Amino acid sequence: MRLAPYVGGDPQKWLDQFKISTPIKVRYCETDMLGHVNNVSYFIYFEQARVEYLDRLGLRDELFNDRTITVVADLECQYLAQIYIRDPLRIHVRAAKIGRSSFDLEYAIVQAETGVLKATGRGAMVHIDKALGSSTPIPEAARAKLAAFEGERL
Repeated sequence: MRLAPYVGGDPQKWLDQFKISTPIKVRYCETDMLGHVNNVSYFIYFEQARVEYLDRLGLRDELFNDRTITVVADLECQYLAQIYIRDPLRIHVRAAKIGRSSFDLEYAIVQAETGVLKATGRGAMVHIDKALGSSTPIPEAARAKLAAFEGERL
């Protein structure tokens, strides 16, 4: 299977850009009768990694408060290899791009023991003004934290 464009031609070079990962233990309820992880479960893993990422960077107060919220605007997954119930996993997450009112996150699910890339994903997060119901600029404090953590490439 061909890799998604955001991965580029060298999956290892892409994986080396991630600074945060979290372990995932596949639960029985996330599998089908053959022991494969159900396709919807990948999005649950993305959510777990996304929440961990935002918490570790200390972005909760800037992005989620009485006035604003940051929501998932789109999310996609590319399934590369089957995942089974006993596969120990790690999910990697990183901010890949930041705009005026949104930022893109990328995800990589790897088999923890072998490092085999099982799935990739990407999605856009949009900062929303709750009262207006429309996008609003990402606060400078949040932008600075993302840039400081991810480096100048962001």
